[in-house]
Amino acid sequence: MRSTPLSVSQPSSPFVLALSAALALTLSWPAGAAKPEEGEVNLYSARKEELIKPLLDRFTDRTGIRVNLVTGNAEALLQRLQSEGINSPADLLITVDAGNLHRAKEAGVTQALSSEAMAGVSESYRDPEGHWVGLSLRARPILYARDRVEPGQLSTYEDLADPRWKGRICIRSSDNLYNQSMVASMIAADGVESAERWTSGLVANLARPPQGGDRDQIKAAALGQCDLAIANTYYLAGMLDSEDPAERDPARAMGVFWPNQEGQGDGRGVHVNVSGVALTKAARHPAEAIRLIAFLLAPESQAWYAEANGEYPVREGIDISPTLAGWGDFKADTLNLGRLGELNGEAVRVMDRAGWK
Repeated sequence: MRSTPLSVSQPSSPFVLALSAALALTLSWPAGAAKPEEGEVNLYSARKEELIKPLLDRFTDRTGIRVNLVTGNAEALLQRLQSEGINSPADLLITVDAGNLHRAKEAGVTQALSSEAMAGVSESYRDPEGHWVGLSLRARPILYARDRVEPGQLSTYEDLADPRWKGRICIRSSDNLYNQSMVASMIAADGVESAERWTSGLVANLARPPQGGDRDQIKAAALGQCDLAIANTYYLAGMLDSEDPAERDPARAMGVFWPNQEGQGDGRGVHVNVSGVALTKAARHPAEAIRLIAFLLAPESQAWYAEANGEYPVREGIDISPTLAGWGDFKADTLNLGRLGELNGEAVRVMDRAGWK
């Protein structure tokens, strides 16, 4: 899908003009050319270092801008930003899941980006008020054991509450933000009462009490402890590309089914989420920070995400890895992901009432 640029509240302000100029410079700098030292960017990242550092190093090589990286748990980084307040050294926050990005916005530690800084990204994958923009896309489809389930038996998320799946589903716990965001998307699509009936039906169909992460759900299904697993695709991609048979073999036993496609239920599309970036309210190097955002959204970086991390680009027309391509095309839910954060509290209450441990 293509995005419609957001309006800029003060298009002639010096701040926006500076950001626009910095963005243009980043995109036009000739590859391999010598560049002077041009400052620094302080980045707080909830992504593991190995999943972001190669791109940051490439950015420094291209621009001369040093990136000072601090990694940590998403919640801990947000608490740090809040405690540091306007004195925070951080210019940018990178975190996973739109729910975390929304929490940062609600905590008042971010500021709006210009539309130019988010150019090329669908409106579904950015905050309506410009406080964050997605960098990479992850889908949360249904994974099925190839030897026990035929794809034709599957259709929608809603269908997973049907009693015929009793004792056949594995999923991680309700305190996992990925699951909370998925339930929030169900609330947005079907309303609270319908989402609660679905959640109760899903819990009744679990093969075991929720335990472990997404990889553990995949391994449990491959071992026959359940027939279906709900997991983010990048976990499966990482397992398939692993040299460790204990990771690779279970993944090979699983198929990917895209639920809620055209002709299935309401056809709204598979639930998706993002890793994303926000400009902090305390940013002391905003122009350099915007240049880094532009670099991370450039086609070269988007292709790297798809190849190295098993995630989908947030921009159209970007090549993806053979592993991702092998799962075929899919329709993604076009819900603005900001709604996932707004509905998080209701989603947690729905999950609690349904007895989702």
